[in-house]
Amino acid sequence: EVDFVFDDSCKQAFDCLKKALTTTPIIQAPDWTVTFELMCDASNYALGVVLALRVDKLPRVIYYASKTLDAAQANYTTIEKELLAIVFSLDKFRSYLLGSRVIVYTDHAALKYLLKKAESKPRLIRWMLWL
Repeated sequence: EVDFVFDDSCKQAFDCLKKALTTTPIIQAPDWTVTFELMCDASNYALGVVLALRVDKLPRVIYYASKTLDAAQANYTTIEKELLAIVFSLDKFRSYLLGSRVIVYTDHAALKYLLKKAESKPRLIRWMLWL
């Protein structure tokens, strides 16, 4: 096992990356004529989402958001966490997305089968109805 060391050079590199990811040309104002894209992911500890639009086949970030899972959410199954990330992102970016076309990206293929599945957990059914 190796100790984690976060020294001054690591802090400097982190700050440089953070600045690059949160300023132009990475961060961009929304273009209401273009389809929005949501990229959602979940881990055992948090949710991470990105609201973007595609310009010249390249994604352009509008907004980043994340949320730490509480103790109950941390016990959710993987499919529940992935769907929670989608619900969180749609709720978080609601003002951007109302009346707009949206594409949602997730790395959890099983989510697409929820619409076809006859029986699911009540929580998943409520979230799917909310979508």
